[in-house]
Amino acid sequence: MDIYEKLDLLYEKARVDSVLKSALKATKKSENSLTDFCKIAQKNGIEIMAMEIISESETLYDAIRRSTNGGGENSPILVREDDLYDTFINKL
Repeated sequence: MDIYEKLDLLYEKARVDSVLKSALKATKKSENSLTDFCKIAQKNGIEIMAMEIISESETLYDAIRRSTNGGGENSPILVREDDLYDTFINKL
């Protein structure tokens, strides 16, 4: 199961479980938000590791950057990278 399938499964669980949804949203205010997010997912049977989210977020950012003005060092710095964690929380 890839990271997107895991996040979809977690989202579906959180959609019907208000306690889980609140706990996941509360991680946004945590000092270690991504780590806490992953711990909650794991407690709910979904093995998500922080590095999976970080790695895939960086892969997406790199793809976007490469597609902007041909990519490379002359490509403009993007203001906000596509962060899977933030996207997930915003979707909740």
